[in-house]
Amino acid sequence: MEQGAARERATERPSPPFGDAARGPEETARVPEQARAESARGEHTHGEHPHGEPAAPAVTPAPGVASAPASDAAYAAASGPAPVPARAAVPAARPAPAARVVRHSVRGQILDALRTALVGGELVPGEVYSAPALGERFGVSATPVREAMQRLAVEGAVEVVPNRGFRVTERTPRELAELAEVRALIEVPVMLRLARTVPAGRWAELRPLAEATSTAAARGDRAHYAEADRAFHRAVLSLAGNEQLLAVADDLHRRSQWPLISAPVVRHGVLVADAAEHTALLDALTAQDLAVVEALVREHFTGSNA
Repeated sequence: MEQGAARERATERPSPPFGDAARGPEETARVPEQARAESARGEHTHGEHPHGEPAAPAVTPAPGVASAPASDAAYAAASGPAPVPARAAVPAARPAPAARVVRHSVRGQILDALRTALVGGELVPGEVYSAPALGERFGVSATPVREAMQRLAVEGAVEVVPNRGFRVTERTPRELAELAEVRALIEVPVMLRLARTVPAGRWAELRPLAEATSTAAARGDRAHYAEADRAFHRAVLSLAGNEQLLAVADDLHRRSQWPLISAPVVRHGVLVADAAEHTALLDALTAQDLAVVEALVREHFTGSNA
C-alpha cells in the first residue's frame, strides 16, 4: 500500500508556479529594479492608488505615437533644445501706384456726352457715326465710345451698322405719342396717390428742382433742360418708395426726349411753358387738388413731350 501511494504521488502533476517562484532567477532579480523605476515615474498601471483610491486606467498611445514624458524636465530632455524662431522678414516698401483713368468712368462720361448730343440734335437721326471718329472728337480711344454706343443701342437710341458704326434711330410722331401714353398710365395714378398721402412740407423741398428747369428753359438750353426735367420727375416719383418704378419711368422719360426725324428747333417759349408746369404741379400737389394734378401731368406728357 505504501508503494502504491508513492506511485500516485510520483504521477501527480505539480501545480503551476506563481509569484517569485514562477520567475526565473534573472527575472526575479529584475522585478525590484522595475518596481523602483515605476515608482520613480509615478506610474500605476494596475492595483490601487497609493492613497487607497482606484488607479486610473492606463492610456495606451496610438501606434507610432510616443508616450509623453512625465515631467517638464523629462520632456525637455526628450525634445532637445527649443528651436529658435526665425526672424520675420520685413517686406520692402512698395512704390505708390501711378494714377490711372478708370475705364468705367471714361465710358460714363462719354455716355453722358452722347446723350446730350442726342437731345441737343448734334447727332442727327438717320446718320451713321463711327466709334473712331467720335473718339477723336471727344479726345479718347474708340473703345469707351463703342461701349457707350452699345448701351445706347440697348436703350433704342441708336442701331448697330456692321462694319460702319451706329445709326441714330429715326423716330416718328406716333412713337412719341405711344411713349407719352405709357408714361401717363404709370405716373398719373402714382402722383394722385402721392397727392393724398405726402405732407405739404415735402413738396416744398422740391421747389429748387422746379426752379432749375425754369433756369435752363430761360437760357434756351435744351440739353440741360432735359436733365433738370428728369431730375424733377425722379424726385417726385421717389416719394413712392418704388425703385423699379423709378427705373422704368426714367427710361421712358429719356426715350421721349430724343429728337424726331427732321425735328424743328424747339422754340424758347415752349421750354419756358413746360418749366412753368412743374411749379404749377407742385402747387396742386400741395393743395391736394387731384383734378388739377391729373390734368397737368397728362398735358405735360402729351403737349410738350418733355
